[in-house]
Amino acid sequence: MVEIDTNERIKRKAHELFMRYGLRSVSMDDIAQSLGISKKTIYQFFKDKDELIVDIVDQEIKCRETCCENDRIGSDNAIHEIFLAMDMAMEIFRNMNPSVVYDMQKYHPKAFRIFSNHKHQYLYNMIHENIERGIREELYRSDLNVDILTHYRIENMMLPFNPEFHTKVKSNLAKIEEEFIIHYLFGLASIKGHKLILKYQKERIKKLNTDGKK
Repeated sequence: MVEIDTNERIKRKAHELFMRYGLRSVSMDDIAQSLGISKKTIYQFFKDKDELIVDIVDQEIKCRETCCENDRIGSDNAIHEIFLAMDMAMEIFRNMNPSVVYDMQKYHPKAFRIFSNHKHQYLYNMIHENIERGIREELYRSDLNVDILTHYRIENMMLPFNPEFHTKVKSNLAKIEEEFIIHYLFGLASIKGHKLILKYQKERIKKLNTDGKK
């Protein structure tokens, strides 16, 4: 039981530091010091930093896939599903260093392959199914090319992490992603869907303002 607790403590702390500072900037020494343990203890659970990152990425993706499934099942319609996904994205991106994906791609290819497979398989299917659902519900336009827009949305999700992009835009990842999602939704929407987006936007702003005053 102690081993499981220590393993999870290491991953939680490493995840927190990686998200805040990026993968490359955080060393095993930094993680050990933050936990108040020796680096040797970390190496009892993970042979190196790469293995630790692979484990964290795999665990995080499984968690996010479960959240996506719950949002899909619990949503009233395709647009509602996107708004639920946006809330999750805001939570993830609010304190995320934009270099994380770039660092993973350049320095941790095994972890990046896991992330890339998730993007091109799981996320592709989720986005594709959402667009088809929205068309069936008459909330999205019937003339959409589902495959093109699915690929567009996947690549659009990755744009804020591009160093050339995020160094020029003076906003955090959460705000950028929120703008992208709303723009994407209005591009899909039928007249009926357009009205529903405005309704959800109004409700979301009201909730954010209420939560902010607490």
